[in-house]
Amino acid sequence: MDQYVIKGGNPLVGDVAIGGAKNAALAILAAAVMTDETVTIDNLPNVRDINVMLQAIENIGATVERIDVHTVKINGSTIHETSVDNEYIRKIRASYYLLGALLGKYKDAEVALPGGCAIGSRPIDLHLKGFRAMGAEIDIHHGLVAAKADRLCGTHIYMDKVSVGATINIMMAAAMAEGKTIIENAAKEPHVVDVANFLNRMGANIRGAGTDVIRISGVEKLHKTEYSIIPDQIEAGTFMFAAAATHGDVTVKNVIPKHLEATSAKLIEVGCEIQEFDDAVRVIAKNPLHHTQVTTLPYPGFPTDMQPQMGVVLGVSEGTSTITESIFENRFKYVDELEKMGANIKVEGNIAIINGVERYTGARVSAPDLRAGAALVIAGLAGDGITIVDDIYYIERGYEAFDEKFRGLGGMMEKVSSEKEIQQFRLKI
Repeated sequence: MDQYVIKGGNPLVGDVAIGGAKNAALAILAAAVMTDETVTIDNLPNVRDINVMLQAIENIGATVERIDVHTVKINGSTIHETSVDNEYIRKIRASYYLLGALLGKYKDAEVALPGGCAIGSRPIDLHLKGFRAMGAEIDIHHGLVAAKADRLCGTHIYMDKVSVGATINIMMAAAMAEGKTIIENAAKEPHVVDVANFLNRMGANIRGAGTDVIRISGVEKLHKTEYSIIPDQIEAGTFMFAAAATHGDVTVKNVIPKHLEATSAKLIEVGCEIQEFDDAVRVIAKNPLHHTQVTTLPYPGFPTDMQPQMGVVLGVSEGTSTITESIFENRFKYVDELEKMGANIKVEGNIAIINGVERYTGARVSAPDLRAGAALVIAGLAGDGITIVDDIYYIERGYEAFDEKFRGLGGMMEKVSSEKEIQQFRLKI
């Protein structure tokens, strides 16, 4: 099993380029099969979840041509089945996007129930409620969700709670339903907007994405297009918090600063200087960091996917901070690992009370999920001594060339696969 071995203590300094948004790309790849013409998608992140999704699309017969690691051509005219199930697709959360895409196009879909990180309860009942409202019959059997309809009809759907996945999935199915669909209390995340923009480029008629009411007029067919994925706001935020935790000076490039406002605001609160440019954000952390309060909320609030990284920063900030996690109930699993590195954190229900310590100390820790794993890497880079992070396959689900990018900022970090390589790293430093 691969690991990261990290020698901490160096402030991160320099420029880092951000890749395409994983969460937007997964939905857009699913939506690409909704036309029988060739779609070209670029700025794809080269991460495990993306490769699993492409494999799943290929397995049902779509033509997938990798132009390079960040560009793909997809043609859905060759699809020969609407059942998606293999051992890999069961491991990623975004498998459910193929339900909306295939149901919209073929009025028939069967997809393995989604996996992903165990950060809390993420039922797909809102997705299924939307499909049923449009006229689909739903059956769950042997770990598969089957959705079938003689015809999909536009309707009025109120989301009981804000859900990014359900908003996107219903939007895809509604794009090829008969008549008009209105989604109320829709998610407003940037990747919801990106998927809507992509569908519109293929000929869909979707208005209001980015607001809490999305209006969709169904069309009979979609056509070819070329599309570039938006930058990944979570990857960007991860490097911004790494700059803060290591008291560095990092310019995060290829981003949309508007998408990072909640992250930037919290960094300013703890004492960082933020400089915004057209497509870059610079984080300067010269001064001691101080405490603040954070509550995770749907966009444009502070993102739950940035909560562990924020926790690492607050763990070495002066005073007592609190984080209230309002989205997922198991999002504090990193705390036990961070305490091995000297953190002083007490979790009470959905609130973490963090008493800042002077610094972290190196330890052997395990990544419990994708974002928590990234946060532990940041702690290792900020701490004294050697940190070894196990179970990095979680991290590689969502971050491309993570170790390389940190090395480019002066971080001492390598990906290794044996105790011998860890010893070689220790001898080098």
